[in-house]
Amino acid sequence: MSLAITKEASRVDQRRRLVDIAMRGLCIAATFLAIIPLIAVLAYVAAKGIGNLSWDLFTHDSTAPVGEPGNGLAAALTGTAVVVALACAIGIPVGVMAGVYLAELGRDSTFAKTVRFTADVMSGVPSIVVGVFVYAMIVLQQRHYSALAGGIALAIIMLPTVTRTTEEMLRLVPDALREGALALGVPRWKGILTVVLRTAAPGIATGVMLAVARVAGETAPLLFTALGNDRVSTSLGQPIGTMPVLIFNYAKSPYPEQNNQAAAAALVLVAFVLLLNLSARLLVRRKK
Repeated sequence: MSLAITKEASRVDQRRRLVDIAMRGLCIAATFLAIIPLIAVLAYVAAKGIGNLSWDLFTHDSTAPVGEPGNGLAAALTGTAVVVALACAIGIPVGVMAGVYLAELGRDSTFAKTVRFTADVMSGVPSIVVGVFVYAMIVLQQRHYSALAGGIALAIIMLPTVTRTTEEMLRLVPDALREGALALGVPRWKGILTVVLRTAAPGIATGVMLAVARVAGETAPLLFTALGNDRVSTSLGQPIGTMPVLIFNYAKSPYPEQNNQAAAAALVLVAFVLLLNLSARLLVRRKK
């Protein structure tokens, strides 16, 4: 009797090991399948763009005639920096304050649930819809494209990510820290500002970097708002060039020179996004 039970247990154990090995193999295969497109994109962009990088590419604008030397990415680089900085100036403070409200003040109130649901829905809204919305609300009212409209569009896209990340990071802060601050006579608002937010700062910074990495490559909203500019400009009230729009326009151009510049610009943009993601990973590791 005991021998039969032992054999049955051995067969069950062997079957479980085989199933475990099979499932591990499927997971590894799926991982490789997910990595292959990423590696292929990175390899393609690097192969096409690295040969077209030069110092002049970063210091000249795009005002020279097609085929003539002297065209570069300076206008697009400057414009991207302006628009992303404007989006950060609008989206980060609003998103962090909304996250603080959801985690510390509103908690499970009806209004907090509504805001949380709205943020989740906005995370899945296509960026082109945001571009059309800002176009109707700002561009049509001003009767011209502008860097300001582009920054507002990107800020709207950033808001859900920053808000929800801030909320989740604040919820991870132990209640003992909040209680300790209150026990020392610190006002609640000051405890949130100096204790809770400071503790959750690395996680919030990670969410902000991921949000910036996302909006830095957005094209559709900028086509409806910032439009583009071949000259270096920092004016918020005028159209401004950006890297995603330049890549979009040059990639479909019939001129090989512009195709090469689009490849170089894509490589620069991908490198920037990778740098932000690696920085976010380092921040997470530091917090752990």
